Amino acid sequence: MRPLENSDTSPKAGWSALRRFLPYLWPAGEPALKTRVVIAVLLVLIAKGATLIMPFAYKAAIDRMSGPVQAGAGLAIALVVAYAGARFAGVLFDNLRNAIFEKVGQDAARRLAETVFRHVHRLSLRFHLERRTGALTKIVERGTKSIDMMLYFLLFNIAPTIIELLAICVIFGIKFGPGLVVATLVMVVAYITFTRVVTEWRSKLQRQMNEVDNQAIARAVDSLLNYETVKYFGAEEREARRYGSAMQAFAGAAVKNETSLAWLNIGQSLITNLMMAGAMGYTVWGWSRGSFTTGDVVFVNTFLAQLFRPLDMLGWVYRTIRQGLIDMEAMFGIVDTPEEVRDLEGAPALHVEAGHVRFEDVRFGYDPDREILKGIDLEVKPGTMVAVVGPSGAGKSTLSRLLFRFYEPTAGRILIDGQDIRRVTQASLRQALGIVPQDSVLFNDTIGYNIGYGRDGAGQDEIEGAAKGAAIHDFIASLPQGYAAQVGERGLKLSGGEKQRVAIARTLLKNPPILIFDEATSALDSRTEAAIQETLRSVAARRTSIVIAHRLSTVIDADQIVVLNEGRVAERGTHAELLRRNGLYAEMWTRQQTEREDEEAEAAE
Repeated sequence: MRPLENSDTSPKAGWSALRRFLPYLWPAGEPALKTRVVIAVLLVLIAKGATLIMPFAYKAAIDRMSGPVQAGAGLAIALVVAYAGARFAGVLFDNLRNAIFEKVGQDAARRLAETVFRHVHRLSLRFHLERRTGALTKIVERGTKSIDMMLYFLLFNIAPTIIELLAICVIFGIKFGPGLVVATLVMVVAYITFTRVVTEWRSKLQRQMNEVDNQAIARAVDSLLNYETVKYFGAEEREARRYGSAMQAFAGAAVKNETSLAWLNIGQSLITNLMMAGAMGYTVWGWSRGSFTTGDVVFVNTFLAQLFRPLDMLGWVYRTIRQGLIDMEAMFGIVDTPEEVRDLEGAPALHVEAGHVRFEDVRFGYDPDREILKGIDLEVKPGTMVAVVGPSGAGKSTLSRLLFRFYEPTAGRILIDGQDIRRVTQASLRQALGIVPQDSVLFNDTIGYNIGYGRDGAGQDEIEGAAKGAAIHDFIASLPQGYAAQVGERGLKLSGGEKQRVAIARTLLKNPPILIFDEATSALDSRTEAAIQETLRSVAARRTSIVIAHRLSTVIDADQIVVLNEGRVAERGTHAELLRRNGLYAEMWTRQQTEREDEEAEAAE
């Protein structure tokens, strides 16, 4: 998977991103939006027609003023009024165009943003573990924000400017001859060429600035998310230095970028003012020879001033479009990231009747050259509890990730009621599974929202019922705000035991036939662990349950205990059977009991 910040940003790649976006501008099955696009384009043409009338009215007024005052005053005033009216008409139609087109642009941006958001959620866990959240959100934010501005510039700046240039060339050719037309075209070509060359150079500087900006933001977000870890190690100054170095790199890149902008503006101004001086000198020379009137001097000046106004913006417009294409290309890079886990076409939904789970010769490795699971055979009969234990790194938690299809096994298969989970839809599979993980991360919202997340549309009575089942209702009721109490970022306002009970209540509300407890109590103290274990036993009753545990004392009542070691099943049996076997499980049990006795002895002292 290629890094998105370094995606192909060549002009070809950028324009391909624009071509991919254009269908969002002309959405199928949306006649109202298409009508708005057509009306906006017509208003562009009307507004441009009004602005092209202005120089004619201005010239006629000046010519009339050059004659006898009494004979020309009334008509000159009328022409000045017509000139002002044409100016107002241009502004009026431009703003009507903006108002009509706004809904189209916003709708296109919304639909594309939703497409990206949905795709990001479909990507594998591997993608999210390898990405920095801050950098990822920044890419999506930039890409979405660039859309609306690009649409306006392409449709309402560049296209009208081309129309105006063609009209001016025709008018100049008829009235002043081919010389002024050629001079105008040469100036425009020189201006565009200079702007394009310098802007391409500036785009490289802009990309560098974006990259260091992404790094600075990602570093800041990462540091703030790990606020407690920073405090534990007294690393505030270290984090400030790391962030400061990232911001210093950004400042250096920003200075280079702004300096290049100054040179671009200077070059553009030189080209346009040379053309203005040449054209005005030509018309003054013609006036001195009697070929042109005084009004013709103003006529040429007005037309060139109108042409220069969008051309003066062309550099900024081109830079914005190029940067927008870069940002859109980065965002489409996310869309193009392939889904590691995909449903088969026409895959049926999973139908769970008994909840019989089987792992058959399952092999898997996060990296191709490092296999974690080396042929796991495991059966969890309906309504029973199977505990999976073993040393750290044995592959215990990997089993739950494979069961949820966060990854696909490299070999073997996983069955639920005889159905290969790779051949059913992921949505139906995950609907049948519930998990209480070791680190229960909560949304920064209310307790009620976090419990209700277990099932979309759950009522308050159902939420409270789940909370009672998880033995946390009384605690919530004692809070001043009750179920409306905020849990804070990642649930940091709650204790570890309270977070676990919220997670249990959330899973209870989901009411899945198959439950997974992934080291659900390993981070809790003994007293809280015992209380949570009692709750888990009541929750797991009459359900198929898989308990992944580090503390063996929490799984002695399991129907079967499977001991993993180095990616293989080393032993299996009940607690009593494994102790009698005097193997790896018995060794782990003895060590943990000794450690527990030592802790109790220290506490007694």
